[in-house]
Amino acid sequence: MERAIFEDEHKAFRESVRGFITTEALPHTEEWEAAGMVDRGFWRRAADHGFVAFEAPEDCGGLGIHDFRFNAVVTEEVAYAGAVGDNFSLQNDIIVPYLLEYTDEAQQQRWLPGVVRGELVFAIAMTEPGAGSDLRAMSASARRDGDEYVLDGSKTFVTSGIQAELVIVAARTSQGGGREGFSLLVVEEGMDGFERGRKLDKVGRRAQDTAELFFNGVRVPAENRLGEEGKGLEYLISKLPRERLSIAVAAVAAAEHALDLTLEYVRERHVFGQPVGSFQHNRFTLADLSTQTAAARAYVDACILALNAGRLSAAEAAGAKALTTDLQFQVLDHCLQLYGGYGYMNEYAISRLWRDARVQRIYGGTNEVMREIVGRSLGL
Repeated sequence: MERAIFEDEHKAFRESVRGFITTEALPHTEEWEAAGMVDRGFWRRAADHGFVAFEAPEDCGGLGIHDFRFNAVVTEEVAYAGAVGDNFSLQNDIIVPYLLEYTDEAQQQRWLPGVVRGELVFAIAMTEPGAGSDLRAMSASARRDGDEYVLDGSKTFVTSGIQAELVIVAARTSQGGGREGFSLLVVEEGMDGFERGRKLDKVGRRAQDTAELFFNGVRVPAENRLGEEGKGLEYLISKLPRERLSIAVAAVAAAEHALDLTLEYVRERHVFGQPVGSFQHNRFTLADLSTQTAAARAYVDACILALNAGRLSAAEAAGAKALTTDLQFQVLDHCLQLYGGYGYMNEYAISRLWRDARVQRIYGGTNEVMREIVGRSLGL
């Protein structure tokens, strides 16, 4: 089905991204999964092609493009190729908005050119061992000492935590209640007291390096604070809808890719003398999944346009994230079942897609929290 939200420039961009992912990422998927991270050379090549931080202003090396449809194209093409490349959504969809909106000119000139060139990778550290989706429960703290903050605490489940040169850390800087009292500090590689823990061994997303980080009396210059002191939690919450929409975009694209793979398989695989897909139960299952995915796609596309117009609400993004990631796992589980025993073999792409799908319902805020957000928006 033709998607009306895209114009000719997006379609041309899609062809470019698709060609790059097919030649530069797809052949290395197994290698990167075994290594537990994507090669930085790939990231620099992606930057050379203009696929990284294209929202950055031209004086920082970017293109100044503020149109989430381009972000969606990159995310979708990674999913459609069945390649690994989660860092695109982290850097482009999550990190860059902080660097554009909560930095002064000097900070942008320090950091954005390196990000645009693929030389600097950022991570963002919110989650703590004792505080998951409840951001207000964060206990990492930073006290002001002259022109510095002294940062103490730990973070976990930090995507790109092993490779990142810079980490945006959310920490309590005062004892104010509600949204007050938290700030965002950029910790740089090599600062005394900044330690990386183990690279976490995950069920899926194996090429996405995820780490524990520790901050023991790290002295962070005040010039490394993003935005105003005490506004950190407000900044985080304001950017969550975009992050959740990015997750939703990836979820629908992964479901579409899984359906394409499975339709091809069930047409060719024969059981009891006929194609697996020709059994009525299997036809009906795939018909339902295809229709539900198309409906989810329409909702996500509407959310993309709403974000571009500055009208995407927290509840709409939360609903999109919960709907699509639940559907993604449902699609992948049914698709793997249709592969039979072969679906459980790592040599088949469907097995990795199934493993990778599970975390989508957890990160970015668990789907239970997403439903709380939607429910409260209904006045309940």
